[in-house]
Amino acid sequence: MVKRHLKCLRQEYFLDFVIGNYENASHGFGLTAKNCDELLGYGIDMMTGGNHSFDKKEICELFETHPLIRPMNYPEAAPGKGIFRTTIADKTVAVLNLMGHYTMPMVDNPFTMITSVVASLKAEGIKHIIIDMHAEASSEKAALLHMVGEDVSAILGTHTHVGTDDLQVVEGCCYVTDVGLTGCRDGVIGMDKEVPLRRFLSGMGGHHDIPERCSTIFQMVVFELDENGRCTGAEKIKVYDEKPKVVTSAWID
Repeated sequence: MVKRHLKCLRQEYFLDFVIGNYENASHGFGLTAKNCDELLGYGIDMMTGGNHSFDKKEICELFETHPLIRPMNYPEAAPGKGIFRTTIADKTVAVLNLMGHYTMPMVDNPFTMITSVVASLKAEGIKHIIIDMHAEASSEKAALLHMVGEDVSAILGTHTHVGTDDLQVVEGCCYVTDVGLTGCRDGVIGMDKEVPLRRFLSGMGGHHDIPERCSTIFQMVVFELDENGRCTGAEKIKVYDEKPKVVTSAWID
């Protein structure tokens, strides 16, 4: 779906920069070098991660050679970094990757960490700050908006795979609780339904797998920032299979 649709959408919307989340890109778990190169070749500029960042160990080397980051609140000894910087239209843009606490691996407190990191970036004069908040609990994502929304350009939730219907611009900050997966839409969070059903009915697990055939969905959020790093508008784009795209405009406060 990324291969089919992203390059056309880049042209249609005159996109300067595209961020993807890689953590389930390689058969549902982690990221391989092959899939990394494919996704970047399809029009993604850089990628963030999450709790599956280290499922494929080859990513440790990819952090040194490719535009990839992982949640910044992993311990300092973990490979990779949690901040990506680039220049777009003479403006420095910082992309931050953060991971919540609920049901997640043991990491540092995301809320105390992000406050000081954002303050440091602002002190450097960086106004264009985008956060991928990778979290299970919607409350953690909403809380982050109230904590740092006035100082960052966008807070985009990931992890649950289920896109939420709350895209909004709050006092210049683009926010959505979860962008949602791109992949199979007729199983269970992108996976074949058999193993989840077995787990729920019997308590017996198994290896999650990607179905060979499925109905598909492509999901992305497009937003525009002004010279001061404030969001002036946003849209949610969805494509079901090969049907025409569905576009929903953000609520603006």
